[in-house]
Amino acid sequence: MLEETGLPYEAHYVDFGGKDQKTPEYLSLNPNGRIPAIIDPDGPGRQPLALFESGAILQYLAMKAGMLMPADDALAWQTIQWVYFQVGHIGPMFGQVGYYSKFEGKDVSDPRVLQRFADEARRLFGVLNDRLAGRQWIMGEHYTIADIAIVGMVRNFVNHYEAGDRVGYDSFTHVKAWFDRMMARPAVQRGLQIPARPA
Repeated sequence: MLEETGLPYEAHYVDFGGKDQKTPEYLSLNPNGRIPAIIDPDGPGRQPLALFESGAILQYLAMKAGMLMPADDALAWQTIQWVYFQVGHIGPMFGQVGYYSKFEGKDVSDPRVLQRFADEARRLFGVLNDRLAGRQWIMGEHYTIADIAIVGMVRNFVNHYEAGDRVGYDSFTHVKAWFDRMMARPAVQRGLQIPARPA
């Protein structure tokens, strides 16, 4: 988002293995102890503003930059609903698939747990695939915060969790084409390298 807008920023690497997200300094920005979190030293009224939760951050940055949201009020609200679709459905469900297929949850012996989350992830891919049929971006011709909100979760699901085969990812051709368009954006490619990871 920040690479797309051109707003100046300074990125900080949060080491989950080192529990950076549980330090008092980080918890002062995000009491939930998760990523992302931002602090804008030039927030509303020229006062610092700390925000957490990806959907709130995306909406705030879109308003601040005056971009990546349709000017039409109805389209803007529809964009926000797709951001919430990621926050309320895609993010939690894709994350559960990752946990139970790649991380500590893979040791759970009952296969029904992973199957439940994989089935729901497949359904959500279907919703997204239907939405993208005949559209370049989630909001049609408008590239928005909805695309930015969702792309990271799809990328994690397929590349990091390596769970695409569990849901038949290759069959979601509209999602795959959209994902390729997203990955081709220079700002997305730059953003994937920020912040620099420790050697």
